[in-house]
Amino acid sequence: MSLSNRVAANLPYLRRYARALTGSQKSGDNFVRATLQASLDNPSVKHMLEEGRAGLYRAFTIVWSTTHKDTGATSSDSETHGSAHETAARGRLSAITPLNRQALLLTTLEEFSTDQASEILGLPIDEIGDLVQDAIGEIDHESATNVLIIEDEPLISMQLEELVDGLGHTICGTAATRTQAQDIVASASPGLVLADIQLADGSSGLDAVDDILAIGSVPVIFITAYPERLLTGDRPEPTYLVTKPFQEKTVRAAISQALFFKSSSPIS
Repeated sequence: MSLSNRVAANLPYLRRYARALTGSQKSGDNFVRATLQASLDNPSVKHMLEEGRAGLYRAFTIVWSTTHKDTGATSSDSETHGSAHETAARGRLSAITPLNRQALLLTTLEEFSTDQASEILGLPIDEIGDLVQDAIGEIDHESATNVLIIEDEPLISMQLEELVDGLGHTICGTAATRTQAQDIVASASPGLVLADIQLADGSSGLDAVDDILAIGSVPVIFITAYPERLLTGDRPEPTYLVTKPFQEKTVRAAISQALFFKSSSPIS
């Protein structure tokens, strides 16, 4: 397989990581593009891409670590007029140590081993665990919120309910169809939405979320077996995306990250 094909196969997941790291699709995708450009301009960066998925993330880390402060300090006109969620995200980037956040996302959302995260971040292995715990401590100060679960598989819905409840949040409703989600939102104000893509009656979780976001800004985490279908870079896409089958620690990390970047109030 050619280098371009190998990189292309891993790009959807790098986009997911970049968006979760920045709290913004636009900012995350910009960093991914900058990484690819750096590989064209710098042979040493291109060599990292030849080392596989971990090498691609290592190249991204170099670009991120040298430019994220400058990029986070300014916004283009189009980004300034983006969603309230992304505005809140940019405003809070400095509140948690970036290195801690990277370690957390690499070992949970992206499911790299501690050894791989050490390689990606260029740090000793024994520091990775400390960084993850520090990140959890920094973002666990978030207040509890109401959570809407849109999921048509009863066992998965039950698992998510238990997980959310264990984190101290309140379930404001569970929906297996778009119509059920509409009914719940008509009487409740979720501060976070966990949504599957394909729902029980053939309706779309994407459409259900669009209904919710038409009312107000709220962070959304999509949970799907086919993440590559949503991470093409061709249209507005979810910032937070968890792959099925999921590990509970991955969902916990995504929830913490989403609430860390959430706007100040739920939809109303």
